[in-house]
Order: sequence, then C-alpha cells, then structure tokens
Amino acid sequence: MMSLLNDFLTLDLSHSTEKIIAEYIWIGGSGMDMRSKRRTLPEPVSDLHKLPKWNFDGSSTGQAPGEDGEVILRPQAIFKDPFLRGNNILVLCDTCTPGGEPIPTNKRFDAAKIFNHPDVVAEEPWYGIEQEYTLLQKDVLWPLGWPVGGFPRPQGPYYCGVGADKAFGRDIVDSHYKACLYAGINISGINAEVMPGQWEFQVGPSVGIFASDELWVARYILERITEIAGVVLSFDPKPIQGDWNGAGAHTNYSTKSMRADGGIDVIVKAIEKLRLRHKEHISAYGEGNERRLTGHHETADINTFSWGIANRAASIRVGRDTEKAAKGYFEDRRPASNMDPYVVTSMIAETTILWSPHSKKKNNSSS
Repeated sequence: MMSLLNDFLTLDLSHSTEKIIAEYIWIGGSGMDMRSKRRTLPEPVSDLHKLPKWNFDGSSTGQAPGEDGEVILRPQAIFKDPFLRGNNILVLCDTCTPGGEPIPTNKRFDAAKIFNHPDVVAEEPWYGIEQEYTLLQKDVLWPLGWPVGGFPRPQGPYYCGVGADKAFGRDIVDSHYKACLYAGINISGINAEVMPGQWEFQVGPSVGIFASDELWVARYILERITEIAGVVLSFDPKPIQGDWNGAGAHTNYSTKSMRADGGIDVIVKAIEKLRLRHKEHISAYGEGNERRLTGHHETADINTFSWGIANRAASIRVGRDTEKAAKGYFEDRRPASNMDPYVVTSMIAETTILWSPHSKKKNNSSS
C-alpha cells in the first residue's frame, strides 16, 4: 500500500503537463507554527513577481476575526520543492489585510524596512544562524532515544556523538540536510547537540533578510520531514528541566566594516551598543528564554550582559580567528531556539548600524 502511494507521490508531472504545484507557506498565529496550502499554476515560475497573491481564513489560524477572516498571502521567496521535486516550488509568503496592511504576526514587513535602509544596505550584513531543536517521541512528548518516563546517561557522550546509544534521529537530520540543499537553502552544516535527542543545523552566511527567509523555510522542511517520520519537533528553549542543555539560535553577525581591516574596533563598538540595549533585545529574543539563560549549561545569565573571546558562557562571543585577524564577526548567543529570525536579525542590524546612544540621550533630555 505504501509503495503504491509513493509511486503517486513521486510522479514526474513534466512528462504530461506544463502545470506545476506551488506550496504557499506562511507563519501562523502563534508566531511559531507553520501553515501551508497548495495551488496549481499553469507553467513553471522562477520570477517572484509572476506569482499570484492568494488568501486564507485567518480566523482558523488565530490571525483574523471570524466576521472578517480573509488574510492575503504575498509571495516573498521561491525555493525548489524537495518533496514533490520537478518544477514544483515552495513559496514563502508574508501576510496582510485585503487593504495591504501587514497583520501583527507579519514580522517580515518591519524587518524589510530596516534591511532596505540605505545605511544597512551599504554595510551588507551577513548572518549565520545556528538553529537548535529537540526531537520528541510522538505519543509521550519525551525526547527521542530517552526511556519513557526515565532519563538517559548524563550529558557528555552525545555532542557530535556517533552510535546507536548516543545519536537519536540521524536519519531525520540527514534527510533535512539534503532536502534543504535541494531546495536552494544555504544550509552550512548539522551536528548532534549536548542533550541527547537534540540537534542543530546552521543557515548562512546569508545577506540581510534572506537569512530569515531561509531559516523559516528550513524550519518548514524540518516540520514536514518529522511529520513523515512520526516524530514531534520542538523549538522549546528548555524542553527538559534540570541538568540538561537548553536550545538556542545563536546568531553570528558581521558587517562590511567589521570584515574590513581594523574591523575589530567596529565589532567592539557594536557590542557596546548591544550592551546598552540588552533588555530590549532579551525581550524580543524568544519566549521562555529565562528558563534557558541561567548562567549554566553554556549560557550567560539573562539579566547580565557580558562578552569575551571564545567564551561560550558570555552573551556575545568573539572567536579566536576574529581576534587574531582583528576583523570578522561575532556571535550573539542570547536568542532562544523559538526566536523569530526576522525580529532578531533586523534588531541586531538596527542597534549596531542605525541606533546611536548619543542621539537617544539627547532626545531623552529634550523630552
């Protein structure tokens, strides 16, 4: 039965029709749930502007009231579909009202305004995002590979571990890796994490808003693959309490000035700006992050800003290579695994490129 279904799922439509299937993807009402639906297009499409807008019932996703539930899908990025393959595509969309106003869960709209600012464009911000996640057994919502109701051996052998008693879910992880490469996502690597059943993939370096587009579609593909595998995907920043690592989304960042000779001075100034806006960033870096940022398990305390060279217990880590070259990038280790990359990446750019602490003080004194 399953083999017969697979025959249909893998049908190559190009032999019988010019039509293709487009999977329209958007972010749902919780800000983390992914939604999608498919439509038929008359021919292959590679130009974003040739894709039609669409709509959905926002009252069923927590994004509109029942009496006025229509929400518009606006295509923003195209990727190859690793599930249907051929000329079929994944279409990442943002969401707006019929009048064209972005709805509250559309974080891409404000991010695009920041990334389109001339000063930000000139700095060509690069991002590399390390997305950690946990695989859970479907019926009991307990980490994959853990005894039901019990615990495995303490942490130690699992990070980048190999073996049936150390690595749980590698088939899912490798399937996701290859599917992202097929889709055209700039996925740069994967590894098993410190807590068993927890993994990480990295997206980037990618420029500006495209890093967030790629991360969201990579998340969608991972959701689809875990759905097929019958495993639940969790982005909870601290899925298991106690002496177990949490899950983050460390965000590596550089600008053109940071990558140029003498860029270390620009990096230090940017870190100082981040220190001054620590509370604002923490409030936007993911729900439940206080359970993760405790000062233990390779984290800094949520209430204290710190930075250091090669220090994984700091808020901001500057790598040895950057120190040696006196230019490069830094890593913001504060974002939680459930952060919205549109919010985090644009906020880092805004703080380090556009925001001035001196103008803020001036404005405060005049008000």
